[in-house]
Amino acid sequence: MSLQNNINLDAKKILLINDKGNYTIPTDGLYPFQWNWDSAFAAYGFAQFDIPRAWKELETLFSAQWNNGMVPHIIYHQIDDSYFPGPNIWKGIGPIPSSGITQPPVVASLMKKIWELDTNYGNEQIRLLFPKVLKWHRWFMQWRFQEGLVFINHPWEAGRDNAPDWDSALAAINPAGVAPYKRRDTEHVNPLMRPTKSDYDRYIWLVQQGRECKWNADWLRKNSSFKVADPAMHFILLRANRDLRLIGINLEEDISEIDSWIASLEKGASKLWNASISSYDSFDLLNFNFAGSISSASFMCWYAGLYDKRMLTHYDRIMKKVKYGMPSYDPESKRFDRKRYWRGPSWAIMNMLIGFGLEEVGELKRASLLKAQTNRAISENGFAEYFDPIDGSPAGGNTFTWTAAVWLGWAKTMGGANGFN
Repeated sequence: MSLQNNINLDAKKILLINDKGNYTIPTDGLYPFQWNWDSAFAAYGFAQFDIPRAWKELETLFSAQWNNGMVPHIIYHQIDDSYFPGPNIWKGIGPIPSSGITQPPVVASLMKKIWELDTNYGNEQIRLLFPKVLKWHRWFMQWRFQEGLVFINHPWEAGRDNAPDWDSALAAINPAGVAPYKRRDTEHVNPLMRPTKSDYDRYIWLVQQGRECKWNADWLRKNSSFKVADPAMHFILLRANRDLRLIGINLEEDISEIDSWIASLEKGASKLWNASISSYDSFDLLNFNFAGSISSASFMCWYAGLYDKRMLTHYDRIMKKVKYGMPSYDPESKRFDRKRYWRGPSWAIMNMLIGFGLEEVGELKRASLLKAQTNRAISENGFAEYFDPIDGSPAGGNTFTWTAAVWLGWAKTMGGANGFN
């Protein structure tokens, strides 16, 4: 049996090991519940060999949708005290115990890809999910859209939890009064790979703020102590709306509302351009300043359908410095940390989304290089949560669902890749 076939089998085994029946956990111990965008990637992975299981993943995710349309970032289907913060800390207001924030809405785009693999089987499922996804996107446009920009109310909402993009905005928060807590993540992973205590204090303080207002979306939009426009969230929502529009056309649904969202997001994207660093960047809507960050999120413009050639210069510069995929932060920055959570490591999910974007705008050679480097990281170092972009060493959690899913859906097929640099 070839090495690739062995890796394919290992990837499937990881999805099955992390499968809890109707939903998938990212990895045992570190993340023992259902995570929002992790589940979308899991569904995409399952779809490569089990279409019905893929749809079940998405159906379970939306069973936790709140009345206002929000889909939470953590869903606590069972009790597990090994994780902090748990449902008693969040006190989410949905039908299933959950957190009070959301995550990047990759569902529509990956749902469309799953549907395209077997349109006959998926017709009933996609008809049931379409109005739910539409309601979620409407929630974003009503409660997370301001001055043309999609913003987050908590670093965890971005999915890029510990990115340097949030440093300045978090520094402006005084976490006085944060309740005593005991972290559990550092019991599973080297603390040097995780957020600092200073950052974590502010994360929990923001959770308390949301909980105290009972996650009132209107109150948080007006009064949250953290409001940062995030390129990844903006670009992912723009792409998700494009894909939801195409689904709606096929289902003969009214897409006029989606069209208006796409127009607003396209127009607002220009406000994320930081001319001082010639890059898309995060923008603090409370303190009115850019983060000064060139990150993996900056390159999501192509995935959003915006063929901005200005970003190619940074892309080529950074890719010449790494061998295991796009780092989550510019390696030439003083804030670059090649092993710490979202401050430098390479993530297979971001590589895949950026790769999709490059392929779709015709940058096939660049896309092939990114795929080749992702393939190399996984082939040499297994299904880690993330990788050191310089030497490929695995970091974070292991036997990770979304890394296995990326392998099955994208990274295993080398196509015309012209080797590693």
